[in-house]
Amino acid sequence: MKIIILGAGQVGRSVASNLVSERNDITVIDTNSELLRDLRDRLDIATVQGLASHPDVLRRAGAEDADLILAVTNSDEVNMVACQIAYTLFRTPTKIARVRSQDYLSYPELFNNQALPIDLMISPEQLVTDYILRLIQHPGALQVMDFAGGRVRLVAVKAYYGGLLVGHQIKELNEHLGEKAEARIAAIYRRDRSIKPEARTVIDAEDEVFFIAAAENIPAVMSELRRAEKPFKRLIFAGGGNIGRRLAASLENRYRVKLIEKNKKISMEVAERLHNTIVLHADSSDEEMLLEESIEDTDIFCAVTNDDEANVLSAMLAKRLGARKVMALINRPAYVDLVQSGDIDIAISPQQATIGTLLTYVRKGDVVSVHSLRRGAAEAIEAIARGDETTSQVVGKPIEKIRLPEGASIAALVRNEDVIIAHHDTVIESNDHVILFLMDKSRIADIEKLFSVGITFL
Repeated sequence: MKIIILGAGQVGRSVASNLVSERNDITVIDTNSELLRDLRDRLDIATVQGLASHPDVLRRAGAEDADLILAVTNSDEVNMVACQIAYTLFRTPTKIARVRSQDYLSYPELFNNQALPIDLMISPEQLVTDYILRLIQHPGALQVMDFAGGRVRLVAVKAYYGGLLVGHQIKELNEHLGEKAEARIAAIYRRDRSIKPEARTVIDAEDEVFFIAAAENIPAVMSELRRAEKPFKRLIFAGGGNIGRRLAASLENRYRVKLIEKNKKISMEVAERLHNTIVLHADSSDEEMLLEESIEDTDIFCAVTNDDEANVLSAMLAKRLGARKVMALINRPAYVDLVQSGDIDIAISPQQATIGTLLTYVRKGDVVSVHSLRRGAAEAIEAIARGDETTSQVVGKPIEKIRLPEGASIAALVRNEDVIIAHHDTVIESNDHVILFLMDKSRIADIEKLFSVGITFL
């Protein structure tokens, strides 16, 4: 696929890194020559320096035969105009734009082929907000990913001493849960190495376990792997920007919420918009202030300012002062692994929260949802099985007869409204939503081919 990425910022670089390894033809446009030079040195891609919304710049980047334009510059206006030009002059089939301003997002009627021809709008701030909301909804989870409209969830947890299943074989999980709360363990990571989950595999304390289940069964499965955690009640958010405001607005009627903002003007604006949130004009790394606000009784401290260092420092301080769980928004991918291995419980990467939405549009075959896992090393994919036994490699076959690439496994199916946890003899039917876990994303082309409908496979 020929893809033009507009903007070499954090999101643009992250997407380019993810897609270039999948034999895509990538060109990146940006005004910053240093960023482009760095990308060329690290990745096998083409670059064009210039303003992304200028027709001649798009033409030099090869827009005339591009399959997809991904506009992720820091300017909503540049992104929208670039998509308009790509459609009008070059008839680019798929146009994706990052639009951050709520003033635009509040008017969805603007975005159609008669006005602004954008096929998909992404708002990283909203995606991050939704991601954090799912984590708060499931105490103890490291990641929570939705499939099939939220009917199925893939959850990552760290198995702790005291969990009922720790020290026991995987096959005992469903014996404990019973048929009504059936689940499947899709992957296990032990000291950052993947362990293939089999019936006799024993779960150790500190394993990172990915399991899949119907949404309503998630709490029951989590209780098997770790000590039950009390629901969260007291939340503190550091940062009154788009993410902090959205989180507070979503949660202030169900939790005791405080929001800390260093900028006086912004703190006053936020206080006017929120109704049940205590807004504090203060520095979130002020130890005395945190103690005054009873940080030791806080269930979640979540730092979501636009400054990585400030987020890391304030979250580490909050943890040292007694906060039950701390999260930090971190834009630099290199920081994520480094930080999460220390005092910070969850490092949130906007790039990882965004990349899955973009990959859904890039994947071939009938792929409807993609989630990037383990900092991009693995993927969870939702694909629809189409065709019949003569035109599909999966329809009408039990899972044990399907030739999955190495490191891939089918975890669950959604058939109409029913969630079916996959077993070796489960037969896939046409129109089933099939949820797969792929440990090695370099095999994604094999999955795409598997779910493509051909003339015949006899």
